[in-house]
Amino acid sequence: MAYVEAVCTSEKKGIVKREQAEVNLKVQWGIENDAHAGDWHRQVSLLAGESIDTVKEILPTLKNGAFAENIITRGIDLTALRIGDRLRVGEEVVLEITQIGKVCHNDGCAIKKATGDCIMPREGLFARVIQGGEAKAGDPIAV
Repeated sequence: MAYVEAVCTSEKKGIVKREQAEVNLKVQWGIENDAHAGDWHRQVSLLAGESIDTVKEILPTLKNGAFAENIITRGIDLTALRIGDRLRVGEEVVLEITQIGKVCHNDGCAIKKATGDCIMPREGLFARVIQGGEAKAGDPIAV
């Protein structure tokens, strides 16, 4: 079963996000009190926990939110998703994929500088909120 491993937010763009017990997602806005929320196409970012695990082999102290990801998933192949696909998170939240990958800040984040690579440009997904609600670790995810 696919599920949410962690949810993370930050007050400013370009910094590491911090893990939260739960978050509130607002329609066409994103996660309440997150710097990336707004009326645009990258309201929420997703990254697979399995991908993060590969980076943790090199940087074992890496914390959730280090890639500025909002939702860490487990058990779903995010690389198989395409723009326009929708995900149900928990009982209420519906996200629509709007972008695959992105350019790292400042020609490479701290992770890229430490390891020579960053997974977010290839494997990070971005979405807009179609239906809002609460999300937390353990919530099921379905395409």
